Amino acid sequence: MLKPSQLKGIIPAMVTPFTPDDELDAKGIRRLVQYLISNRVHGIMTTGGNGEFPHLTADERKKALQTVVEEANGKVPVIACTTACSTRETIMLTKHAKDAGADASIVVQPYYFPLPDKALHDYYKSVAEAVDLPLVVYNNPGYTKNNISPALMAQIAKVDGVIGLKQSNYDISQTTEIIRLVGNKISVLTGIDSQLYATMCIGARGVFSTAACAIPAQMVELYEAFLKGDHKKAYDLQIKLHVLNRFFEYDPGYVAPCKEALMAMGLPGGHSRKPLPPLTDEEKRQIRAALKTLGLLKK
Repeated sequence: MLKPSQLKGIIPAMVTPFTPDDELDAKGIRRLVQYLISNRVHGIMTTGGNGEFPHLTADERKKALQTVVEEANGKVPVIACTTACSTRETIMLTKHAKDAGADASIVVQPYYFPLPDKALHDYYKSVAEAVDLPLVVYNNPGYTKNNISPALMAQIAKVDGVIGLKQSNYDISQTTEIIRLVGNKISVLTGIDSQLYATMCIGARGVFSTAACAIPAQMVELYEAFLKGDHKKAYDLQIKLHVLNRFFEYDPGYVAPCKEALMAMGLPGGHSRKPLPPLTDEEKRQIRAALKTLGLLKK
């Protein structure tokens, strides 16, 4: 089972490729896993936001996870997003993740209904107690409208089985306070690609990364430069990569830009499932221009 000390580095948030007739592309999933592992990532996150979990059926989520686990074959940890709005369904999906061979689960706070801190704490506590699988908390208030404050995270971190946090709150002062409070107990990683260098400077251990699904080698290079103490190189790479990474953080959303970048490089992606809108021709042009700037497209 994954320990806090093992939750680190560049962990791509994988897209879920679809076929032209809107079916799960199992071959595409396997090819992406091979691509990511060959570029020395430190783990793979499945069927999260970048994997379009709200638009997948339960069976599709399970099949996608099983395919990733099989193809990874123990070479890197697989962290399964088992989020659902209800505690009951989250537990069901987390039990499946354990049975499928995932190394940990990652769970974003419930969305739609506003929830008080006690309800959020009890949600994670219930999941951790119901399934013997390491649990990573995923704080994404921009999409859920339910923020996990530093004080609340300090309480959740006391729950047995909680090993880490994916922090996708853009307020870096909250990340700093969480690291101060619980950074010696759990592993804190950012979920925001543009904050990788900055958050590692304050004690974060890596990133759950949309960008790394498309450009894993470059994100790994940044991380390794930081570990070696080459801060100039790490900083320079952070700024250089932002010509592309910015598309993974702002409108029109990050899924379609990530898939477009993959397809431009000849890798599986496919469309984003409706109702997510497709990119415009101009947006596609800008993403391809960014890839050319980074030397990743010849034409």
